[in-house]
Amino acid sequence: MKKKTEHFKGTKELKGVSNQETTNKNAVEKLKKKRQIKRTVDELFKGIVDGDTTALSQGITLIESTKHEDRVLANTLIDRCLNHPTPQSVRVGITGVPGVGKSTFIEALGQYLVKQNCKIAVLAIDPSSSKSKGSILGDKTRMTELVREPNVFIRPTASGATLGGVGQYTREAIILCEAAGFDKILVETVGVGQGETAVYEMVDFFLLLKLAGAGDELQGIKRGIIEMADGILINKADGANIQAAKLAMSAFKSALHLYADKTSGWNPKVKLCSALENSGVGEAWTMIEHYVKNTLTNGYFLHKREEQNVFWMIQSIENQLRTDLFQHQKTKKFIEQQIQLVKENKVSPFTAAQAVLAQHKSSL
Repeated sequence: MKKKTEHFKGTKELKGVSNQETTNKNAVEKLKKKRQIKRTVDELFKGIVDGDTTALSQGITLIESTKHEDRVLANTLIDRCLNHPTPQSVRVGITGVPGVGKSTFIEALGQYLVKQNCKIAVLAIDPSSSKSKGSILGDKTRMTELVREPNVFIRPTASGATLGGVGQYTREAIILCEAAGFDKILVETVGVGQGETAVYEMVDFFLLLKLAGAGDELQGIKRGIIEMADGILINKADGANIQAAKLAMSAFKSALHLYADKTSGWNPKVKLCSALENSGVGEAWTMIEHYVKNTLTNGYFLHKREEQNVFWMIQSIENQLRTDLFQHQKTKKFIEQQIQLVKENKVSPFTAAQAVLAQHKSSL
């Protein structure tokens, strides 16, 4: 009798596990169906301006699509979001070499801004593999506290083949986030070094994170990314690294004097920071606030926004031309033929490229 009772209890436990698994599967299926439902542009727009982060995510997915029919809908959605009145936003680009602590810093800065009652959108650009074309998109896992905040939206995006440290449609994603009411937009770039300049053309403040004792001090005399920086943070200024960080700060301050005055009227600042110990984070944001106040006063803030719109238009033209070129059926076949000729050394790559462009032009 005792054995039967034990058997009966075991059966009840198994049934409980089975029921739980069924419930989990049903929840997953409902979530899948919900994600598969395509909303109209009107529904997406209403959801975005109402603060529905699911609609915002779906809207960003739409604008990232390369399908012709999706591009038409995406352009309509972007135009509507552009014309929607939004509060004054601040766009901050955050860049630096891999391992400098960008994600840790963004989490610390995000937590600081949450306490200031700000709504924060983080657009994290993940590098795409040149071989598999895939990306990890794991930034949310590195911002474990920030991702739980109700007034924070984090969107990892693959960089794809786009150069400059950002995704092809990062600029459009910023517009959608602002329409959703996010007043602080943080753009975390891929982190590949001197080439990350595209983000400069889509943000108000360009923040560069540096490491002490990594040879970065020598980069201070080079033209490029440092010349564009509005502020430099020497991160990981903690523990035994504090003295080296102070030396690095001094070196970068000296290097900045070599550059001509910025048209913004702003003198770039160099500060110490430890995102891990949450020190210097508030000071970093105060620096950004001072920059915004100064450039709003002298008119440069809005002037730069206007220049960014023009740059965005030119970039959109280039992106669309590239898409049209490689998706045109006759041109695709002709490109394959030219590739074979290049492999066989029958024509030079330059001659083949000229032939492709001439063929594409004649087929239009």
